[in-house]
Amino acid sequence: QVQLVESGGGFVQAGGSLRLACAASKNIFRINTMGWYRQAPGKQRELVAAISSGGRTNYVDSVKGRFTISRDNAKNTVALQMNSLKPEDTAVYYCAADRGFSLFVLNDYWGQGTQVTVSS
Repeated sequence: QVQLVESGGGFVQAGGSLRLACAASKNIFRINTMGWYRQAPGKQRELVAAISSGGRTNYVDSVKGRFTISRDNAKNTVALQMNSLKPEDTAVYYCAADRGFSLFVLNDYWGQGTQVTVSS
């Protein structure tokens, strides 16, 4: 069973930065795509960013130019660097991984979630 363990998150003022990290507990060759979702109170969970094993990426429009997803296949980790944070970025962020190749839907494996709160 592949498990995803997240770290990072926390509280930051608008304009600040945070970095999320996620480590897969099993051999990552079973996983092709990794990414981050988020869910704000009263809203649906949305895909924030995804990255393939080859480095292709996909971002939701609202974070383009501010967030950067990266991956280290050798270390079985994926990270999300979040800059110029806005209050509307406040949400629980979930690491996700998938055995498929889609950069738009990941649902095979999930982390436990980490809270990001951005104050105005």
